[in-house]
Amino acid sequence: MLFFCAIFQHISAQEVQVNPEKYTAHNKGKFYIFWGGNREDYSKSDIRFKGKDYDFTLYNVDAHDKPKGFHIDYFNPIRMTIPQTNLRIGYFITDKYNISIGFDHMKYVMFQDRAVDYSGNYPNQGSYGETLPNGQILLTEDFLTFEHTDGLNYVNTEIARVDDISKWFKIPNTDKIQINLTEGVGGGFLYPKTNTKLLGKERYDEFHVSGYGLSAKAGLNVTFFKYFFIQGELKGGYINMNDIRTTKDKADRAEQDFWFFQRILVIGGIFRI
Repeated sequence: MLFFCAIFQHISAQEVQVNPEKYTAHNKGKFYIFWGGNREDYSKSDIRFKGKDYDFTLYNVDAHDKPKGFHIDYFNPIRMTIPQTNLRIGYFITDKYNISIGFDHMKYVMFQDRAVDYSGNYPNQGSYGETLPNGQILLTEDFLTFEHTDGLNYVNTEIARVDDISKWFKIPNTDKIQINLTEGVGGGFLYPKTNTKLLGKERYDEFHVSGYGLSAKAGLNVTFFKYFFIQGELKGGYINMNDIRTTKDKADRAEQDFWFFQRILVIGGIFRI
């Protein structure tokens, strides 16, 4: 009897060795980190500027991002914060759900030389080449330049779900290649460095906590050889900045809110410590 038990245990041990559990079968307890770039689109927004002797609002102001294209700065440790980038570190609390903290470094640049409606008042009206016969304002450089270019920094926390869909593609060994769907929601604060020239005043251009953001995302993750992955995401959300510094005078402020949409491509690693 003991002889047969020993043989059975030996066969069982061999089966475990032949078919070991794959590293990618479970995610709980794993950490991940990724780094990459983005492109953005923004909705139009109303921007209110106020100070000691002025208070006016520009309506339906349009803006764009400031892409650098594929560039060595994405990989240069000294200059890697200059392009539009995304950094995120996360931890899987279950096989499917993870929590993370991240830094979305976007760039927001107001279009110049466009006509917009406005209301309110400001000193020396008409001396910046901005007044138009129809009562609108032309956004000349002498009147206003307005950028969050170093940048529109969205510091946020996310909770996300990951689902392995490798079987859809009949992938036999997920430790070699695994395909996952991911989706999540997040929120955080805006920490922009706003470059503004307003009514001939001296610009401020320093980091300042200016408001909050909310976001949601969906993406596709392809993991190679258990530890390395490429991930593409579509991410959209709402930003409300009610305390933007515009000049060295602390009384000068701006406020705006708008929607954003990011297209993100990153590379990363996933591992256990």
